Amino acid sequence: MSTRIVEVRAKVLKQNDLLAHALRERFEASGVSVISLVSSPGSGKTAFLEKLLGTLAANFRVAALVGDLATENDAARLKRATPNVRQITTGTICHLDAQMIERALEGWQLDALDFLFIENVGNLVCPSSYDLGEELRFVLLSATEGEDKPLKYPTIFNSSDVAIITKMDMAGPAEFDLAAARRNIESVRPGMQIFEVSAKTGSGMQDVFQFLRDKLAHSHKTRLALQYETTQ
Repeated sequence: MSTRIVEVRAKVLKQNDLLAHALRERFEASGVSVISLVSSPGSGKTAFLEKLLGTLAANFRVAALVGDLATENDAARLKRATPNVRQITTGTICHLDAQMIERALEGWQLDALDFLFIENVGNLVCPSSYDLGEELRFVLLSATEGEDKPLKYPTIFNSSDVAIITKMDMAGPAEFDLAAARRNIESVRPGMQIFEVSAKTGSGMQDVFQFLRDKLAHSHKTRLALQYETTQ
């Protein structure tokens, strides 16, 4: 790789980080919890998100931004759970970046939302370098992919906050070694929060719902405390 390419990449990432920082401040000021989802293609990311949106929408104000290379299929699917869904078509770009997020948010009142989910393009390499201003990043690994994904793609697991093992209803037929998967995640990201779920059967989803509710409550308490401090 030439020095020139390295310099250009460093500049691009720096610009992205600055914009992501501004987005994070904007999200925090609006009181919306932003969670991004990353995974390889076919991990069940959209099914998982559809289940999340459909359940949370009963008690919370939810929205989603969906990244895809070419189609709007995922966005159309998620609109069955909430109308607050926007598609980001990236063309040949294999990841979302902060500028794409900023553009997609135009016209949305963030303070009218409790949760904003960002579904990244299916890829475990490119998204690891791009901060989107999110509060949390979920990395998804399906039982049908095998146990070694954390070892093959350590950077995306290191840059994520929560690991979601999906398609647990297929773990038996796929001969998925859950203990090995957990060991691999732990070896790459010690202490990482791990959930085992099946969007199809609903197994384990309640634990994720409670985690998000607790996270939102904590975020609100923290924001109120900071507001109180600034008035003193």
